[in-house]
Amino acid sequence: MQMEMIPGTIILFILFLLTFWAFWSHQSRGRLPPGPSPWFFLGNLLQKDVLPLYKNYPKLLKKYGPVFTVWLGPKPMVVVCGCEAVRDALITHNEEFGGRPPIVLFDEVTKGYGLISEHERWKIMRRFTLTTLRNFGMGKKSMADRILEEAHCLVGKISTFEGQSFDIVPTITASVSNVLCYVIFGNRFSYEDKNFTELLEIFKTFNNFFLSIPGMIYSALPNIMKFLPGPHKKVFSDCNKVCDFIRNKVDAHKKTLDPENPRDFIDCFLLKLEKEQDSSLICSEDLIMSGFQLFFAGTESTGSTISFGLIILAKFPHIQAKAQREIEEVVGANRAPTMEDRMEMAYTKALVHEILRYLQGGIENFPHMTTQDVNFRGHFIPQGTYVLPLWFSVHFDPLCWEDPEKFDPGHFLDEKGEFQKNDAYLPFSAGKRACPGEGLADMELFLFFVILLQHFTFELTIDPEEINLVTLFTDLKKNGRHRYLCAIKRKI
Repeated sequence: MQMEMIPGTIILFILFLLTFWAFWSHQSRGRLPPGPSPWFFLGNLLQKDVLPLYKNYPKLLKKYGPVFTVWLGPKPMVVVCGCEAVRDALITHNEEFGGRPPIVLFDEVTKGYGLISEHERWKIMRRFTLTTLRNFGMGKKSMADRILEEAHCLVGKISTFEGQSFDIVPTITASVSNVLCYVIFGNRFSYEDKNFTELLEIFKTFNNFFLSIPGMIYSALPNIMKFLPGPHKKVFSDCNKVCDFIRNKVDAHKKTLDPENPRDFIDCFLLKLEKEQDSSLICSEDLIMSGFQLFFAGTESTGSTISFGLIILAKFPHIQAKAQREIEEVVGANRAPTMEDRMEMAYTKALVHEILRYLQGGIENFPHMTTQDVNFRGHFIPQGTYVLPLWFSVHFDPLCWEDPEKFDPGHFLDEKGEFQKNDAYLPFSAGKRACPGEGLADMELFLFFVILLQHFTFELTIDPEEINLVTLFTDLKKNGRHRYLCAIKRKI
C-alpha cells in the first residue's frame, strides 16, 4: 500500500513545487522591470537568445528598454544598458546601487573574507588596499621601475621565440602576475618556476569555470550543486592550494617582519592587524583572501588585455606602425619610457584606451546590489536585488561613439590629434565599486605596450581576416590556445 502511494506523493510534491514557482515567480516578476520569461527553476540560464548578454543585449534592449530583468535560476538580476542609464545608476544613484551581493564562486573559496565581503568589512578592506597600493608607488616612480624591470624580463622571454609563432597568453600572464607578486609578496618568480606556473594554471581554470555555463548554474544553485559531482570539485580544491601558498607566505613574513620597513602588502596588513588587535572586523583570513583576490583579478584582467591588444596590433599593422613612430619620436630607442612621457604621446595613450574600450564579454562578471528600495527610470527595484551594469553596452553605445564597432584610437583624439576623454569610457567601473587597482593597471598597460613596441613588431602568421575581434577576448579568456602571433625583433 505504501509503495503504491509513493508515486502519487511525488507527483503531488512536484505539482506543489510548480504551483509555488508559478506564484512566487509571478509575484517577483510583477515587482521588477520586464524581461524574457524564465523557465521553471533554471530561469534564463540555458536560453541562448538571452545569454550571453554581450551578444543578445541589443534585441533585449530594443524589446524591454535600457532596464530589464533576467533570471539566473530562481534569482532575478536587473540589467542596466547604455551609457546614460549605467552612469545614472552608478554615479547619480551610487548609494542605492553601491551594494555587492555574495559572489558564490568566490565565497566558496574565500568564505566571505577579503576584498569581496560584507559591507562594513569591505569598506575597511578597500580603504586599506587603496592606501597600501599608493604607499608602494601606485602612480609613483618606484612602481614604474618595478613594472619596467618586469617588462624587460618579458622582452627577453619573447626574444627566445626568434620570430616563430608562439602562444602570447601564458607569457604575458606570467609577466603581469609577477608585478602583483612584487606588490603582495615582495618578490617575483622565474617564468619556468613550477609552483608559479601551477598557480597561473589554477587561476586560468578558475576563470574559465567562472565564465562557463556550469559555473553560472553552480552560482544559481549552490546548495544543490555542491552535493553533486562535477568540475567545481577540482576547481575549488585547486583554489585552496593557492590560498595555502599565500598562507605559507604570510607565515614566513611574520618571522621576518620589520615594523619600520614594511616590504609589501602582506607586511602592511600584518602591521595593521597588530595595531587593531581588538577589532573584530578584520582578521588574518582577510589578508589571505585579499591576496587571493588581488592576485587573481590583477593577473587575469591585465594579462588578457595586453594579449588582446598585441593581437589587435598585429591585425592592424598601420595602427601599430603609427604608435611605434610616436614612441620613437618621444622616447627613442635607448631609454625606457616613463609615465611622464604619456603626456606627449596622445596616440599611444588613445590606443591603450581603445583596447580597453573594445574588450568584450569578460567584464560583466560582478553584479552590484541595491542597498535600499529604489525607483529607477520608471521601475521599482527592491532592496537586495542583483543589478548588472552592462559595460559592453556602454563602450559600444552608438549615441556616445562614432562607429563603435570599428577599432579606432581616433575615438579618443580630437581634430588636432590631441587626446580627449569620453564620459562613456568606464573600463574600471564607476561609483563606490570602482576597481581599486585602476591606477596600477593603467600604469602597467602603458609601460608594457611601449616597451614591447620599442623592441618588437608583432605579426600574424594567419590571414588577419581570420581574427574575429568580437569573440577574440572571450576566446583568450577561455583557452588561450593562440599560436598565430610572432614577434619580429626591431633594430635598436
